[in-house]
Amino acid sequence: MTGQRIAGGLAVAFGLLTVVSGGTALFGAVDMGAVVPFVLWFNFVAGLAYIVGGILLWRGHPLALPVALAILVATAAVFAAFLWRVAAGGAFEMRTLGAMTLRTAFWAAMAWVAWRGRGGRAEGRG
Repeated sequence: MTGQRIAGGLAVAFGLLTVVSGGTALFGAVDMGAVVPFVLWFNFVAGLAYIVGGILLWRGHPLALPVALAILVATAAVFAAFLWRVAAGGAFEMRTLGAMTLRTAFWAAMAWVAWRGRGGRAEGRG
């Protein structure tokens, strides 16, 4: 349970930072360079889901795993669309590539922690 609480706290903090940075980029007068609007909007809205997922994980709630998996799948799908755009020659910032890699890896880790919290084991059973 301690691992879930740490992961949940990290997810909530990550969500808060995501909402603040996304909100600043979307609604502030800051030039962010060659942003990809659908990625920026997704990350801003996903930040709210990160907070919910983090709270569920913190509490050891049964919905923590499905929410973490949903965030992971949605993030991976947006990342794939972003990579498609990059391959097609669209303008982008390298930091977006790094951020999407980090977000995907982070939610893969959160899903793993939630799975372990439900009694899942990395090794085979038998």
